[in-house]
Amino acid sequence: MSKDFSKKLLRWHEDNPRFLPWKENKNPYHIWLSEIILQQTRVEQGTPYFLKFTANYPTISDLATAPEQQVMKDWEGLGYYSRARNLHASAKHIHQELNGKFPETYDEILKLKGVGAYTAAAIASFAYDLPHAVVDGNVFRVLSRIFGIHLPIDSTEGKKHFQQKADVLLPKDMAATFNQAIMNFGATHCKPKKPACDICPFRCDCYALKEDLIGELPKKKNKLSKKARYFNYLINTDSGTIQICERKAKDIWQNLFEFPLYETAKDIPENQLELLLKKDGIIQENSGINYLGGGKQTLSHQIIYAKFYKTELKDTKSPFTIEGSQFVSFQELINFAFPVVIRDFIANNIYQSSLLL
Repeated sequence: MSKDFSKKLLRWHEDNPRFLPWKENKNPYHIWLSEIILQQTRVEQGTPYFLKFTANYPTISDLATAPEQQVMKDWEGLGYYSRARNLHASAKHIHQELNGKFPETYDEILKLKGVGAYTAAAIASFAYDLPHAVVDGNVFRVLSRIFGIHLPIDSTEGKKHFQQKADVLLPKDMAATFNQAIMNFGATHCKPKKPACDICPFRCDCYALKEDLIGELPKKKNKLSKKARYFNYLINTDSGTIQICERKAKDIWQNLFEFPLYETAKDIPENQLELLLKKDGIIQENSGINYLGGGKQTLSHQIIYAKFYKTELKDTKSPFTIEGSQFVSFQELINFAFPVVIRDFIANNIYQSSLLL
């Protein structure tokens, strides 16, 4: 069925073209940028960011010489910010060490920071038409359903088997077209939920359809559990300015900005939180806190529950007089990159009179 599969897939792809701005040409910079953006992001969400980056940084050298905070700000809202840091670091390497020329082989592309086997294969294929099969979530789903592969896609054995299967199916002289076809087929036709089985070119061959296992494939070995974290943000203002801190630790949101943070192991009511802040010498005994609102942000492995409180910090014992802490005007907040939950709070609340007092 391998030859028939490739022919049917390529025929489907020809009849169902999908416009993607980074595929207009074989510019390796654009393809690399798109692959980094799309590592943990849907095409619909990632496309505006791709267009923003190519407008703000037309060349790799433009990206390499841009300030890191500006790159982080332009990435704001995409999440997985290590991608932005790795992207910037690799751009500097290409600019400084490779004279601005993007590497042209799989092995050299793989050396770039933030580039793994899948991303290197995708760039090598789409930019240079090299015969490397690309296996992403869409490809896992298509192959597991059509060929009845029950191996977990998050197991070593499963990943190896799927890669070998994709390598066998790949027409060496049409690598880029085939890779794009199977990824598009999984993204738009053989979708996780409600796939278009009734008009599928593989409906007579699909194992999962015959066995009524569409909802069961692909299989995963490890069910992801998310850790809940409780962030209490303290809004500290002074003469029209507000205190922000840069996250330096190797944790989520590294190098992004936030308000002074008091993290607790569980959700704490306002009156109890006030007592804890006074006990730890963070606020004065004669001062209090005023709840301003909350928010939630779901990450891949964590759920962040955030609450925001207006208060006055005790300067002498404040744990927030750390490197990266500064007071900025309300108008200047737009220049800093914040996590989504804080950015949304700023957009919805920061100019309320209760904060400006």
